[in-house]
Amino acid sequence: MSRQFDDILLGSIELFCSAAELGSFTAAATAAAVTPAAVSRAVSRLEARLGVRLFVRTTRTLHLTEAGREYFDQCRQALAQLVEAERAVTGRQSAPSGLLRISMPTPYGHYRVLPILPEFTRRYPDVKVDFHLSNRNVDFGDEGFDLAIRGRAPADSTMISRPLEDAELVVVAAPDYLKRMGTPKTPDDLRGHNCIQFALPSTGRNIPWLFRVDGEDIELPTDGLYCCAEDILGAVTLARAGGGLFQTYRFIVDADLAAGRLVELLPAYGGSARPFCLIYPHHRHVALRVRAFVDFLVESLRATPRRK
Repeated sequence: MSRQFDDILLGSIELFCSAAELGSFTAAATAAAVTPAAVSRAVSRLEARLGVRLFVRTTRTLHLTEAGREYFDQCRQALAQLVEAERAVTGRQSAPSGLLRISMPTPYGHYRVLPILPEFTRRYPDVKVDFHLSNRNVDFGDEGFDLAIRGRAPADSTMISRPLEDAELVVVAAPDYLKRMGTPKTPDDLRGHNCIQFALPSTGRNIPWLFRVDGEDIELPTDGLYCCAEDILGAVTLARAGGGLFQTYRFIVDADLAAGRLVELLPAYGGSARPFCLIYPHHRHVALRVRAFVDFLVESLRATPRRK
């Protein structure tokens, strides 16, 4: 295989990343024990190779251009992988460290992961965590994520999937709404109610509600005046304000049910659940910080009390 990167070019990339992280050629030079002029030459060498400007430079400030930011994000990930490869071979890494980037759905992040994240960083203080709350599917390669939590296991064989839990669903409404509109007794009664819809981000289609009938899960289309997209917590807020009925995860509304802000409906048809799983790329050498977080999350969720 022909070489595309010589030692000088790799060194230039390292100096460029250091300057981007520290926001200064002088600081990067000090960290690398070289002169500021050497850092400047390294960046100029990269800009000439790429044909783009990487920094906007003034006498007092240094900022990445849009192209520079994109290049920095990719180079940082590549250099981190090289470091991980060395550590995997030499066994030098004795404790998890470095940057961990996680993508997770909004409700799962708020109610399951973020409350226990401080415990993870107390155990592993050398790990820095960037978390991304969104219901869309991220691209691991292009966006540089280490892990993602999603509602279903991917068909992609390059991904590893670890089940986290089957999250129970429950239909809820505010007492004020039920006082005005009455309480449904069976799923068929939902046709006479305002059922708040949630559109699946990947398809834009409204998610059918699930009910357990004679030991089997059935899907039931519902209808209403409101449709929520992207953030399911918005639909919960609307239900709490008396906007209608909504089916959501029990872990989101447990506190509301206990406080009487919401009322559980159709319990005789409850028990249905939707899965959550943890996915990450299948590498021969998985970074220690990734393995540590996977084990921590699975262990912590297993210890979380479940309402039966």
